[in-house]
Amino acid sequence: MSNRSAPEPGNGADRGKWQAFGVCVGVAALTILDLSKVNVGLPSIEESLGAGPTELQLIVAGYALAFGLALVPAGRLGDIRSRRLMFVVGLSLFTLSSLLCAIAPTVELLVAARILQGVAAGIQMPQVLGLIQQLFTAKERGRAFGLFGATIGVSTAFGPTLGGLLIAIGGPTDGWRLLFWMNIPLGLAALYFAWRLLPRGQSKDAEATTLDPVGILLLGLATFTLMLPFLLTTGGPDDDPRRWFSLAVCAVAVWLFIRWERRYGESGRSPVLHFGLFRRTSYRNGILLATAYFGAMPAIFLLTTLYLQQGLDIEPVFAGMVSIPFALTSALTAYYGGRLVDRYGRSLVVGGLAIVLLGFGLVLVAAIVTPPEVTPWAMSAAMLVAGAGGGFVISPNQTLTLAEVPVTQGGVAGSMAQVGQRVGTAMGVAVATSTFYATLYEERGGDSIEVYHDAFRNGLFVALGLMALALLIGLFDLRERKKQGRVAPTRD
Repeated sequence: MSNRSAPEPGNGADRGKWQAFGVCVGVAALTILDLSKVNVGLPSIEESLGAGPTELQLIVAGYALAFGLALVPAGRLGDIRSRRLMFVVGLSLFTLSSLLCAIAPTVELLVAARILQGVAAGIQMPQVLGLIQQLFTAKERGRAFGLFGATIGVSTAFGPTLGGLLIAIGGPTDGWRLLFWMNIPLGLAALYFAWRLLPRGQSKDAEATTLDPVGILLLGLATFTLMLPFLLTTGGPDDDPRRWFSLAVCAVAVWLFIRWERRYGESGRSPVLHFGLFRRTSYRNGILLATAYFGAMPAIFLLTTLYLQQGLDIEPVFAGMVSIPFALTSALTAYYGGRLVDRYGRSLVVGGLAIVLLGFGLVLVAAIVTPPEVTPWAMSAAMLVAGAGGGFVISPNQTLTLAEVPVTQGGVAGSMAQVGQRVGTAMGVAVATSTFYATLYEERGGDSIEVYHDAFRNGLFVALGLMALALLIGLFDLRERKKQGRVAPTRD
């Protein structure tokens, strides 16, 4: 099939590519905003609907779970059918589920609508990554991923501020509903532009003609049973220890998935996952690094919001503003990171991770040693340092991870990378926040600031450990690349 998405060079062709890219990035930002802006609305949801710790956990991590489950089949469908069509389907469902969240009368219905919203996000996100792979090549792709990373960084860090502002406008009881109402006009506008601007044609994997439903179900079961016990971990005394038996089911599902996929491929059919992708060190190490990094980042922002709102009694909008310096500096460095990755490769990511670790270490120090009236300002200044490094991690690592992946497999390859990120998010948020709340349960001496100091410190140690793991993976990949005589990425 001819690739109608690759028109002849010229100003019109370039403008068309970047307009399509703008639609993709705008929708990705809307999706990622829902991972971060809802955090600041949890106290409001708790007050309005009487939500308990488990329901609040599911509102955050259930979205990530559904997101992760939908990624691979949606990415596969986009690769073999139409990324444009799957993008429109996912965006339509996201807009509808946002409406259901906004009008939910009970916490149970809110959780259900939130999970549906996660499914929608999981349908559309692999199309974004596949379309970027399809639209751009070589250095231009690095620039595109740089802008993509800058947008994602801004969305992640500005989410709490935007959420706090909407709650301030809507009021402490029902202000959280505005978090979802805002998605509806934005989603409808994005649908209009997506239908007009996204490419209608694409190169397809000649071997991929079927979905491999058994493989998809087994991978979904493995992902679900891996994430489930972490979603049910709140740090409270009522946590059921039997939830960890789910990991045994996960191990069996992974074993069955690998055996099925190998036999499916040997029969001459195209499996849902090409294991050959994982023989590419850039792809394998990039996924592992992103999984650890995304296990840490959302957890850090959530812990910061909880500490400022509950520990220091700061209004949501002002608590969210603490992360603005991170957003600004990470957006700037992500833009330049997309341009520098071809020159410095993995070294750029490793340097960024080291700066991020330093910055969030300073956030912890600022939270504990400064007077309460100074703490938000000191934490904000430390966020500035962390953001300077953060921009050199997400978009350069995305570029390196997908650099050697064939364009025809861009959707499913990007989906697996996103699955790692969502699994990391669910696990990191669950472990870090349950540690935070477990400390509060154990130290029932009151609501003194010292108790919140301990809770924030213990939770942040979990997230910083995951960030350190990402740094170790980056150093390992850098060593492997030097052994192979290459540091900068090679292109497909």
